[in-house]
Amino acid sequence: MTRAPLSPVEQQVYHFLLDFLSEHTFQPSVREIAKQLKIPSTKSVADLLASLEKKGYVEREAGRSRGVTIVGFAGGAGTIPVPVMRAEAGHAELRTEDHITLDRRLVPADDAFLVRATREAAPAHGVRLGDLVLVHPSSRAKDGDVVIVRAANAVVVRAMTRRGATLHLAAPGQGEDFELGQGDDYVVLGVDNAAQLERNAAIMANGAMNLLPKLKDRFDTLEISDEEIILPYRWKR
Repeated sequence: MTRAPLSPVEQQVYHFLLDFLSEHTFQPSVREIAKQLKIPSTKSVADLLASLEKKGYVEREAGRSRGVTIVGFAGGAGTIPVPVMRAEAGHAELRTEDHITLDRRLVPADDAFLVRATREAAPAHGVRLGDLVLVHPSSRAKDGDVVIVRAANAVVVRAMTRRGATLHLAAPGQGEDFELGQGDDYVVLGVDNAAQLERNAAIMANGAMNLLPKLKDRFDTLEISDEEIILPYRWKR
């Protein structure tokens, strides 16, 4: 089951738990959480921890002041455990099979997850068969976005276009386009975060290169090559 998004206050508590544990090797007490985040009552903290537990981010041991366990956490400061999910035909919900700890700056949202590309590679989007792809489930997909789709028991990475009630998925550099519609067993899991970053970076880089002639007119000594514009990389396992 994928995790629900966190509210801003829940996210503050969750990130504080992550960083406190990496520094102290034990969890903060309810009072320490309230003091650090300026939450007016310990009951409010308890309610926030209960919400984190219900959404699948932590587990709690009743009757213990420091009885909170972060699900899947195995890293240091500034990191976050990201669940690795498995898709199965006929099941709308994904199943968690593992967790991988990543740098928090690489993860678009706390409810993000990893899923393995099966059935086909997507060379146009930098994905090989069997790669783990980082999914942003709470990001609304727009026409042209690269999305991760569970089609039966396969997971594919393709650019999406809506055509009425039909979803058109463009071939990712090999194979053929195909469409999914009513009656098909499929779920759009979310947006491919790495592809989205690369697309935004490409737009920025193109804008920067278009500015070069104007800049060079002003600064004769200015030299910028394509290699100096660094694009985000795709994390692979």
